[in-house]
Amino acid sequence: MKSKYIFFAVSLFTALSVNAQETYENAKLAGEDLNGTARYVGMGGAMEALGADISTIGTNPAGLGLFRHSNISLSGGLVMQTNGKDFANGNKTNPSFDQIGGVYSTRTGQKSFLNFGFNYHKGKNFDYILNAANSLNGSSQNKQSYLKGALGDEGKGGFYIHKNTNGENIGYINIGYINATSKPVAYTWSQIDYLYRNTLIPGSPTASSYNYEPASSYDFNRSHTGYIGNYDFNVSGNLNDRVYLGITFGLKDVHYNAYSEYTETFANGAGAIVSDNRKITGSGFDVTAGVIVRPVAESPFRIGAYIKTPTWYDLTTSNITMLTYRNGTTKKEKGISNSYDYKIWTPWRFGLSLGHTIGSHIALGLTYEYEDYSNINSRINDGGYYDYYYGEYYESSSPDKYMNDHTRQVLKAVSTLKLGVEYKPVTNLAVRLGYNYVSPMYSSDGQKDPGISSLGTSYASATDYTDWKATNRFTLGLGYQFRKFNIDLAYQYSAQSGDFYPFSNIRGVNVTSTNPATGATTTVSESNIATGSKVKNDRSQLLLTLGYRF
Repeated sequence: MKSKYIFFAVSLFTALSVNAQETYENAKLAGEDLNGTARYVGMGGAMEALGADISTIGTNPAGLGLFRHSNISLSGGLVMQTNGKDFANGNKTNPSFDQIGGVYSTRTGQKSFLNFGFNYHKGKNFDYILNAANSLNGSSQNKQSYLKGALGDEGKGGFYIHKNTNGENIGYINIGYINATSKPVAYTWSQIDYLYRNTLIPGSPTASSYNYEPASSYDFNRSHTGYIGNYDFNVSGNLNDRVYLGITFGLKDVHYNAYSEYTETFANGAGAIVSDNRKITGSGFDVTAGVIVRPVAESPFRIGAYIKTPTWYDLTTSNITMLTYRNGTTKKEKGISNSYDYKIWTPWRFGLSLGHTIGSHIALGLTYEYEDYSNINSRINDGGYYDYYYGEYYESSSPDKYMNDHTRQVLKAVSTLKLGVEYKPVTNLAVRLGYNYVSPMYSSDGQKDPGISSLGTSYASATDYTDWKATNRFTLGLGYQFRKFNIDLAYQYSAQSGDFYPFSNIRGVNVTSTNPATGATTTVSESNIATGSKVKNDRSQLLLTLGYRF
């Protein structure tokens, strides 16, 4: 994309001084992959009561209290997508640096220890290519913008049209004036609406002749890249080898990039393509506390429990979006670019785990986690103040009420079940198997709502969404210990399917048009129904961990 083709429509959103984000965009940052050391992955992540693995630092911090020696480890490998096709800068196979960390263990009594730990691990790997295509039967992305204009009132999900001083169509809310010559921009007026209303949708508001181009089919491709890095700092210990306690302070580093191309073929043979670059960066922090208890003295059976606070994210997102329309020799192009800051708070997470060892040969783990994603809190940055004494600026925020209401409708509580077993046929060799299940985050009838009166709608540069279903992960691993060194291997297969839609359904909009010659009016009921596509996110991971005990 050449910069000379991009129109930086800064003035378009000058009235929007505060910012928020959209439900489906927020959901991309929620949850975590199964990742960490090869031992942890090989066990399906079911080590929150067994402990003595650095990867439990971010789930049950009390697990580090079971270390009796200091330890360091390093992990990396390959992440491979098993379906889809290569697109843009995305690759189906990517190397990944997944973990580095260590624990310093000190004895405080005959059976008591105080341990300090640090660990970095890749909490989420965004490397994924999404491909979808299907027929449309007369519906289209530009018809969505057309019908929103027909709805008119912002409270009904629409907007009114007028031209600004540059002669561009602008969606506004009909509730008054900012000043004598301007009208406030409707929150339901998105960047996609701006592109279509000034490029493809013909007519003039005075003649009431706005119309749309029906489409016969669509093709969609998006490459996701980037990661969320977790930096965890831990203090843990045990009391008489019966009660283990731990607390972890976590920092998160967000790097998300996506490039997509959405192409529609119109019924008249023409077509349009919307290319979108989206970038999200920022940071967050959270706190996790946990406990592990041996109910019976000298028994190898253990019970663990933990709680994680919300992750308080402070983020920046930016996009460069281009619409190109071709009809024979006719070509129209329009671009828009925006960047803004916002906040989201993830839900609380609760976990319960069981662990048991049989002699020195078998270890069994079971973990259950609960997290209600309908409580994701999209926040509006609404100003702040400068503390002259400390020389710091503090920013305040408030909930985006309407977007959060939508989040409660679309997202739901998620249960995670982890099962793992480790068998040692000999002292220094371990074989591991694991299973990890994550229930669906999205409601079966959820969809992106383009008519929410929210700044998350205003800044939207894409209309697509995917309702992902449950995730099933199957793992296996091997471990070998030589003196103070250990080497561990793990393989993970993750399978997830979903329903992709290029835009949201809009039904039963009454559209009234006026004949400028006769003054006669006609009213018809219009709908815009998207055709979904079945998509998959099946991935494999090969992971190697090198460790040293001292």
